[in-house]
Amino acid sequence: MAHSKSALMYGSALLGLMVSTGTVQAQDQAAATTSDNPIVVSGIRASLKSSIGVKRAANAVIDVITAEGIGKFPDRNVAESLAHIPGVSVDHQFGAGEKVAIQGTDPALNRILIDDHSIASTDWGGAPGDVSGRTFNYTLLAPEIVSRIEVYKSPEARIDEGSLGGTVIVRTRQPLDLKPNTINGSVGGTYNDRSKKGNPRASLMYSWHNKDATFGVLVAGTYDKQTLTRAGIEYFGYSTGADFFNTNADGTYTLKNPNTKVTGGSLSDLYNARYPVGINHAYFVQTRERIGAQGGLQWKPSDRLELSLTGMHIQANYNNFSQSEFIYPGWATGQLQSANVSNGLITSASFGSTTLPSTSSELDMNYRKTTVTNDSANLAWKWKVGKATISGNGGWSKASGGTDPEYLFNMQSNVPYSFSYSGTQTNVNYSSDPSNPATFFRGDTAKPVTLADGTTINGYQIGGISRSLTTDAEGYGQLDAEIPVDDSFFSKVRLGAKYTSHVNRLDAYGSQVYYTSQVGLSNFSTILTPAGVFSGLGASGNANQFATMTAQNVINALNNGYILDTGKDLGSSFRVLEKNAAAYVQLDFERDKWRGNLGYRMVYTKDISDYAEFPNGASVGTPTRSSTDYLKFLPGFNVSYQATPDLLLRGSIAEVIARPRYAQLAGSFSRNDTQFTASGGNPDLKPYQSWNFEASAEWYFRPGALFSLEYFRRQIQSYIVTTTNNQSLLNTLTGQYATYSVSSPINASNAVVNGVSASFQAPIWGGFGIQTNYTFAVDQKGTDAAGDQLNLPYLSRHTINVIPYYEKGKFQARVSWNYRTHYFTGIGRLNSVDSTDGYHQLDFSAGYKINEHFTVNFNAQNLLDSTYYSYSGTKDAPTALYKNGRTFSGSASFTF
Repeated sequence: MAHSKSALMYGSALLGLMVSTGTVQAQDQAAATTSDNPIVVSGIRASLKSSIGVKRAANAVIDVITAEGIGKFPDRNVAESLAHIPGVSVDHQFGAGEKVAIQGTDPALNRILIDDHSIASTDWGGAPGDVSGRTFNYTLLAPEIVSRIEVYKSPEARIDEGSLGGTVIVRTRQPLDLKPNTINGSVGGTYNDRSKKGNPRASLMYSWHNKDATFGVLVAGTYDKQTLTRAGIEYFGYSTGADFFNTNADGTYTLKNPNTKVTGGSLSDLYNARYPVGINHAYFVQTRERIGAQGGLQWKPSDRLELSLTGMHIQANYNNFSQSEFIYPGWATGQLQSANVSNGLITSASFGSTTLPSTSSELDMNYRKTTVTNDSANLAWKWKVGKATISGNGGWSKASGGTDPEYLFNMQSNVPYSFSYSGTQTNVNYSSDPSNPATFFRGDTAKPVTLADGTTINGYQIGGISRSLTTDAEGYGQLDAEIPVDDSFFSKVRLGAKYTSHVNRLDAYGSQVYYTSQVGLSNFSTILTPAGVFSGLGASGNANQFATMTAQNVINALNNGYILDTGKDLGSSFRVLEKNAAAYVQLDFERDKWRGNLGYRMVYTKDISDYAEFPNGASVGTPTRSSTDYLKFLPGFNVSYQATPDLLLRGSIAEVIARPRYAQLAGSFSRNDTQFTASGGNPDLKPYQSWNFEASAEWYFRPGALFSLEYFRRQIQSYIVTTTNNQSLLNTLTGQYATYSVSSPINASNAVVNGVSASFQAPIWGGFGIQTNYTFAVDQKGTDAAGDQLNLPYLSRHTINVIPYYEKGKFQARVSWNYRTHYFTGIGRLNSVDSTDGYHQLDFSAGYKINEHFTVNFNAQNLLDSTYYSYSGTKDAPTALYKNGRTFSGSASFTF
């Protein structure tokens, strides 16, 4: 409450000096720039000049990328284009940019709107974390269909609530914005030097309108295919050396293997040191094939009425094959033979053979079939009644994804092995060469299994076939009014209301596959992982190449077994229905050098969560429903002051909220039954809530040039972090209960993010120019209910973009270098405090305009082949190292 009072007092004082016109006016001016007077850009400098023009005309703190700007960046998707904006950073775990953080906030807390409405979104089921988030899968949205992107860092009353860091508004192309019979397209291909494969891509757009420009039609299609090969070394969390000891009745402890040789420290040091409970060589191959279609109709029957109908369909196949060969020292604590302790870590160790059926290493082969679809339709209208304008829009959006099905083939081993590591270096050696299929087998014993037809067999389980289907859907309706007022200070009154009904659900199903005889990997047709696939990751030892199977052979092996359908997995399934009702009022004003608005938004939210509970370890789930609701009042205003003809000052203050991920609102568990990890929900979560402050100075010192300074502050009263604990859960692969490391969300409070961004762009001389920005951000840790300090995820202290370019005559080229320092990502396995190290991204693009109709382009991405490195607590305790390879593409584009 103290924060609210101080912010309102500050806002009242500031209102006496300045008020901003805000988002709506910015949109009106931007629309006037793009619709009434279409932007025509033909090169890098012209596109940057257009972006500066839209930014300067706005009254909120925003950044803009025009269509030509996106087209000229060497980017595969919109997320990578956004990475060039100050205060924006992007995660590259799978090579392509996917998760966008704005002003140091978690990507899930930044909304994306397409033509002012949200788009349903799902994921492909293999990416970590955000299968039930509120963000949009940026990899699905090709830059070709985008007219411009606006990033609003300061909110206004009429913009949909739900963003803590910023709101991304994507404007798609409209037929009346273009000349009649416009045809635009491109054909080309891409090549990745790690997958060693090339793929095609193409786009085509046609737009027409009649002579009077009262009716228009636009259709567009895109096709894009990428083959990803990611090599990784993964560490499955850290436990303590106490696992290697027995605790005696008198409180003393002794080694489970008294012959263990310890170096680098005492037994007490070994007892307290951390060690990796698992080290995985992960070989991941994925084909991403995206087909997109967009259509639009515009009709202006009179100067006072306009209707627009738009629709979008995206279908993407994300089939992928994961091959994981991992040692698991946490399963062999009694077989520890030697260990070295250094700086509180067990940095090397060797283990003897386990006694069957106990095993200490494993080989998993997961083939996932997945199709992600996005469909949306929106009807918008604008009607001028006298001097007033009444507008509205309504529509629906639906997405589906997940795995359908997922084939898991599982083998184990009990052979001795050793490991060592030091930061980014890893060595794993098996006593039996893992490239020999005989190293991996099924170590378990047969058990009686009753099949669906009543037949009982003695079976050895070799894996399972499961499905995990996600659905996300929203229906919405909005009504707005803009009423001019005859007043010496206020110019307009804006009123509006919006209602949305959103459903997010996960339906999981499982089965177990058995053979009636004991089998090993050598009983099947095998291949070897490619030689050198883990090169560049600091990996050594014979674990770098291992026997495996093709995806089709995995499917055949499972389909040829006895399949026990275990039905719906109630523990992982859930459904969340969320209803939101919002209303706002906004007053615009403009006087002398001041222009602004003052707004107030009222939001009511109700969440109904359906899931199953398993009280006291019950094997049968109990259907459970939880319901929560809250009413929030969100004041805010922006300000712009024209200090000189070239110097513009801005300020903003607003209270904002962001809602939890949908799965966090349900009490269900999403499990990994091979690594014994799970993530659960918390129906009692409160939303994120923050006071946001922005201030900026923008100096437009010459045409097409800009130098700006921006200060931002996020005073977060409530936010959500994840903690882990051990729980007993039913393993659907084995049909037995096991101890899982379960991650669960909790509320934390009183965190602060402060930051400063500096941006400079200008043509320099002789065709050379530069675009560069730097963001510095720091956070003050918040606390949970127990008083423990907790970090804010995805906040890099330093983010830098340097983009020099050259443009002269028919040739243009640019280099793009992006760097972000390390950032906290979340609480991982076994309460590991996981962070990601600094990351460099170096890209290059060049184009040559043959004539006014044809242009050829060349792009190169990730030229440094940067390593994505994550660690637990300190940088000498790795959690993941990934390589995705360099991507090269060439294309020919045409316009008529």
